[in-house]
Amino acid sequence: MNLNLSKRIQELRLTLPKAPQPIGVYRPILIIDNLLYVSGQGPILPSGELIKGKVGHDLDRDDGKKAARQVGLTMLSTLLTHTPNEISIERVVKVLGMVNATPEFEDHPFVINGFSELMAEVWGEEYGIGARSAVGMSLPQNIAVEIEAIFLIRKE
Repeated sequence: MNLNLSKRIQELRLTLPKAPQPIGVYRPILIIDNLLYVSGQGPILPSGELIKGKVGHDLDRDDGKKAARQVGLTMLSTLLTHTPNEISIERVVKVLGMVNATPEFEDHPFVINGFSELMAEVWGEEYGIGARSAVGMSLPQNIAVEIEAIFLIRKE
């Protein structure tokens, strides 16, 4: 897979969890033309455990931000595992960040910054930051954060 991405992950000394297997009827990634769509990812730790809980009750905003960063690490693992070798990932296009939050919690963008800041570390600010939405909702298995993303690719 994309040697540049793999090299950058090594340079940053990032520890990635194992890429998750689908728990429903969907593809982890889907490539259409020059776009790579990544299905929603959760915060999987290297141990395989999920970061769970509601932000605003079980987790504070900083814990939520750490969970969003962990989703980014999970997504990088998914990209490395499933993207064909001839594909180069050029940039982040669009991110949808979903926070498992209490109704009173209002700082969803701060939480999703954990993901966006990691993408900026990997691809740089110019290519690692795309359009983004950050919303609150109830999430499956009580995971703290779920994120889906779209990337621009180039076939080598």
